[in-house]
Amino acid sequence: MDDLAGFLRIRRSRVDPASVGIPTERHRRVSGLRREEVAHLSGVSVDYYVRLEQGRATQPSEQVLDALARVLGLDETEREHLHRLARQRRRTAKAPSGRIRPELLRVLDLVTGAPAVIMNHRLDVLAGNRLAGLLYSAPLPGLNIARHIFVQEPGLYAEWEKCTLDVVGHLRLAAGKYPDDPRLASLIGELSMGSERFRRLWARADVRARAHGRKTYRHPLVGVLELHQENFSLPDESGMELLVLSAAPGSPAEDGLRLLASLDSAEERGPRVSAEL
Repeated sequence: MDDLAGFLRIRRSRVDPASVGIPTERHRRVSGLRREEVAHLSGVSVDYYVRLEQGRATQPSEQVLDALARVLGLDETEREHLHRLARQRRRTAKAPSGRIRPELLRVLDLVTGAPAVIMNHRLDVLAGNRLAGLLYSAPLPGLNIARHIFVQEPGLYAEWEKCTLDVVGHLRLAAGKYPDDPRLASLIGELSMGSERFRRLWARADVRARAHGRKTYRHPLVGVLELHQENFSLPDESGMELLVLSAAPGSPAEDGLRLLASLDSAEERGPRVSAEL
C-alpha cells in the first residue's frame, strides 16, 4: 500500500537539487536529493532521517514533518498525506462499511437531469441514478471507476490522461487513510497487473484531492459530452462522495444528456444500488 518511508524515498528522488540551492554536479549518481542533503535542509540529523526512510524512526514531530514537506516541495494535499502516513503507526483508520442511508438514496433519486453517483474511497459506485448508468454504459452495481478508466472503457474518457492522474492521486490518498483495507490493496494490485500506465503513475507517489471541474466524455451513442463535475463529501466519516455531472444550460452537452435519457425512457426509474450494500 503506502508508508512514510516509501513516500519519502520516492519524493526525495524527484526534487531538483538546483531548486533548493544545491549546485548540480556533472557526475551526480543519484536522482534527486541525497539523504544527507534532505537532512541538512530540514534541520534533522542524517542518522534520524536515514531511520525515517528505513521505517525505524517512529512518531516524527509536526515540526520535522513540516520541514520535510518544505524541502520536498509538497503542496497542501501532499503535506496532509505526509502527516497522515506518519500517524499510521499510532492510529489506523478502519475502512468504512459502505452502508448508504435511505435518505441519501432519496436525494439521489431527485437528481433527474444529470448523472449522479455515490462512491466510496475505492471509487466503487455504491448507488447511482438512471442517467449515470446510461452515461457509463454499464450496470452500476459492481462498477469501479478506476477499473473502468484504466481497463474496461478508457475510450469513454476524452481527457483520459488527466483522468488517470486524478484517479491514481485519489487512490494514493485513500491508501494513506486506510492502509489496512484489503479490498483497496487488491484493487491496486489488479490495476498494477493490468495497466502499465497505472504502474508508472503509482510509482510516482503523487496524491491528489478530488475536486470540481470539467469532465469530457466521448459517448458511443450521443457523442462528446462536456460536463461539469461537483464532488460533495458526505459529512459522516464514511469516505463517500456524491458526484454530480451537470451540463451548462443551452449547451450541446445538455442536448446530449436529454437525448441519452430518451434512448432508454421505458427503463424503471429510481437509484440503482450496489448489491454489496
